[in-house]
Amino acid sequence: MARTKSKKQTHLGASNGPGKKATPANSGSRAPKSMVIRIGAGEVGPSVSQLVKDVRSMMAPDTAARLKERKANRLRDYLTMSGPLGVTHLMLFSRSESGNTNMRLAITPRGPTLHFQVEKYSLCKDVRKALKHPKGGGKEYITPPLLVMNNFTSPTDSESENKIPKHLESLTTTVFQSLFPPISPQTTPLTSIRRVMLLNRELPKDGDDGSYVINLRHYAITTKATGLSKPLRRLNAAEKLLHSQKAKGKKGGLPNLGKLEDIADYMVGGADGSGYMTDATSGSEVDTDAEVEVVETRAKKLLSKRQKDREDGKGKNTGNNVEKRAVKLVELGPRMRLRMTKVEEGVCSGKIMWHEYIHKTKEEIKDMEKMWEKRRQEKEVRKRIQRENVEKKRKAKGLGAKKDEGDDEDEMDVDEWDSEGLEGDGEMELNEDMDERGEWEDEEEEIAAG
Repeated sequence: MARTKSKKQTHLGASNGPGKKATPANSGSRAPKSMVIRIGAGEVGPSVSQLVKDVRSMMAPDTAARLKERKANRLRDYLTMSGPLGVTHLMLFSRSESGNTNMRLAITPRGPTLHFQVEKYSLCKDVRKALKHPKGGGKEYITPPLLVMNNFTSPTDSESENKIPKHLESLTTTVFQSLFPPISPQTTPLTSIRRVMLLNRELPKDGDDGSYVINLRHYAITTKATGLSKPLRRLNAAEKLLHSQKAKGKKGGLPNLGKLEDIADYMVGGADGSGYMTDATSGSEVDTDAEVEVVETRAKKLLSKRQKDREDGKGKNTGNNVEKRAVKLVELGPRMRLRMTKVEEGVCSGKIMWHEYIHKTKEEIKDMEKMWEKRRQEKEVRKRIQRENVEKKRKAKGLGAKKDEGDDEDEMDVDEWDSEGLEGDGEMELNEDMDERGEWEDEEEEIAAG
């Protein structure tokens, strides 16, 4: 008689199953997360689409690397999902009708938004073609890059009427600093810093004080030991290759010593030792950006007091395990030259805090403040009326009163987010002009007539 088969559990239960509380997306880690989005996915062109992919790889690992945009997606769709997913920054790339490439950097959910015009850009593939020894994509993208900012604060001695205000410089510095998690020099291991994102602001020249231009570069950090000869470096690399588990059976990195009688012939490089040269004695400059001293980090055993005294007696003359290493930066791409055009208070909407081409007087600024305050009050009145209407309808249907879930609910009167840049502003102005001329009444009659 056949034995009955008993099913065994081969998988673990869900972490948020029955009886377990679901963990919110932003409670586990407070590291900033970003989304790099193409606005108008079918209209930006292949070059801008590839630029978006390169920027996503630069922002790795805390970014949506496999985000798929649709032509029907609006900015409000991404903004709605940024809360549950813990997204803190949105980078929006679009292309205007005149062919200009624009980038908007917004902090969710309240803003502000920095508007940039991408004057020039180079893709990663173009940067790799220009380098003699390009750096391939390896473990560099496991950790976020180190952010280096230069000239973001203008010198205090430069006084001009149209210069960039100080609050704008501090705001831009804070926005870019919040893109990546902060590092602590005491606790952050050096091996985790593999890339550098450099932001260099071009200081305004004479007669051009109103421009704010930022150059963006992206580098990989490579290091090698200095003071050693090339044969010795090859032997060290071969030893690491032999001890690594992934390189079993590979002999490509081993030096060929078959035609030599002694290893000294390989190390010295000649009968009189003329071939033994280090980086210091070769007569040529080292092709590096800087040299640093790195303390060798090893796992230490816990020793007793007697063993510790014995080890201290042995290691008085052994040195302090300091190694000199040469640091070199290899560009990964992309490159961008960003020109700031305006700053908005909200997420791609709201009061304009600064504009490159439009300058207002103090009286005009006061009038704008009154207008925005009036709009805010009107919006609060509309929300209150809508809530009252919803409650009346629920009571008429015999349902109970709905609990107040906050002001983050979707409101029918709130204008839809425009995903096409300035087209929404033009459409709103056209609607206001039609309303003033009374043309909307004719449109309503035509719609009612079918």
